[in-house]
Amino acid sequence: MHDDALIEHGFYCPYCASPLTFAIDASQGSHTTWEDCHQCCAPILVEVVVSPFSGELESVRTGRDDDVL
Repeated sequence: MHDDALIEHGFYCPYCASPLTFAIDASQGSHTTWEDCHQCCAPILVEVVVSPFSGELESVRTGRDDDVL
């Protein structure tokens, strides 16, 4: 993990609507991971898309554990 590749990303929990902020590591490239809500502890699916050309973060999508992203 490179500190310069960490990007703070804010969104709302798809379960309880609490505001959340997670650090996204763009140096990992595009990936899918799970994060737990800090408020309700529900599993949140996080899909990170990073440009293979520039290494820039293109998008972050979140959803419930039974959502298809």
